Amino acid sequence: MKCPACGADNDRVLDSRPARDGAAVRRRRECSACGVRYTTFEEIADDITVVKTDGRREPFDRSKIDRAVRKSCGKLPIGDMQIRALTDAVVARLPRGDEVSSSRIAGLVMDELRKTDDVAYIRFASVYRKFTDVSQFVDEVTGISGK
Repeated sequence: MKCPACGADNDRVLDSRPARDGAAVRRRRECSACGVRYTTFEEIADDITVVKTDGRREPFDRSKIDRAVRKSCGKLPIGDMQIRALTDAVVARLPRGDEVSSSRIAGLVMDELRKTDDVAYIRFASVYRKFTDVSQFVDEVTGISGK
């Protein structure tokens, strides 16, 4: 592991513990060259291929879900742990070793956001579904108001 401060690849692990309910390992490290301490996370690589709407295929990247959810939750009282749990819940529902459409992933994200916060759900849905006028917002809000 290269040190984020000096770039040296000589470090030692100070502490290891499970993270994200056992889905990852958190390691506290110290650089032997400059003494900087930093944290790394190790998790199982996802062998999922995402099929985009235009037919392109690319490897699954959980950070894209995390970024999209964080944008949707911006300035709302939703904590970092809640966002990570939501991302973990979406990833857990994906089929391993298979192809999955980006629309299926977006649907899973919307399902989880709907359980978490209505405003975050509307924000995500408005981008994913490409709302073009106010009536689409009204229809979506009306739909979640009648839960």
